[in-house]
Amino acid sequence: MRPTLRQLEYIVAVARLGQFGLAAEALNVSQPSLSAQISAVEEDLGTRLFKRGRAGAQPTAMGAEVIRRAQRILGEVDDLRAAVTGGVPFGGRLRLGVLPSIGPYLLPKAVSAIHRTQPSLRVIVREENTRDLEQGLKAGRFDMIISTPEDHPNTHQVRLFSERLWIAAALDDPLAAESGPVDGNSLRGRIFLTLDSGHRLSRIVYALASGFGGVVADDYEGTSLDSIRLMAASGAGVAVLPELYTLRQPQGHSEVIFRPLAAEGASRDIALLQRAGEESQTGTAFVSAALLDVARGFGLNIREADPAASPDGQ
Repeated sequence: MRPTLRQLEYIVAVARLGQFGLAAEALNVSQPSLSAQISAVEEDLGTRLFKRGRAGAQPTAMGAEVIRRAQRILGEVDDLRAAVTGGVPFGGRLRLGVLPSIGPYLLPKAVSAIHRTQPSLRVIVREENTRDLEQGLKAGRFDMIISTPEDHPNTHQVRLFSERLWIAAALDDPLAAESGPVDGNSLRGRIFLTLDSGHRLSRIVYALASGFGGVVADDYEGTSLDSIRLMAASGAGVAVLPELYTLRQPQGHSEVIFRPLAAEGASRDIALLQRAGEESQTGTAFVSAALLDVARGFGLNIREADPAASPDGQ
């Protein structure tokens, strides 16, 4: 005998509620029936799933593994049902990849808006660098990604916005004596801080540094925008940061100064991308609409586009 889906639901319910009686009540079955079904699974698997006692039902070590797998199986079944009914885009589960320099600042409000539009849709977000997003989209790990469009050829692209790059410098840096845009002459010969080479931002910073006659720090590559901001605060160099990140920083009590960078190439485009030929027009439309609405709220330079754009956004 193999565990049935109903038996897996019983196991997960007991694990969630901690008591057989509460689980039986929630599932609208008798407690003896629920206990008998779980005992049947234990006998079939040859292991105890729960320790019964006055404190309730506690999973055993093997039981915890069974519960984890049961939850995953039931989740997949829910996704299958949604896909068959066709009522929810992306089969009920949107696997969204995003640049870590975008996700924490753009997605919170956007995901909330998506949930209001499609309350049955689960949005699973994973932050990865540009190179890994490309590999994940090709391999089918992601349904959609938010990234720099030039790094993902032969994809269905919906352009979202273009953002300027800003610099961050320590409060005692000469750059802190003024406000307003910074040009290349003010940065000549400086040390620049950026993310590791897996990010498009790193390549942009290397190009800018070369044009300014500066250098990129070779003894430190940040793993996050926060880390390179903190390095700039210590006087280790000038951090180059995306506009969206700077807009989301608290005002009036920062350990660095932020100034917009006025130079050719000091910007980046952001797009919503899918594998060519696999785009869901309905799904694409409401996801891109939510992202664009948040971007407008931040005052970013919106790149309006037709959701039915051909591969490469052409």
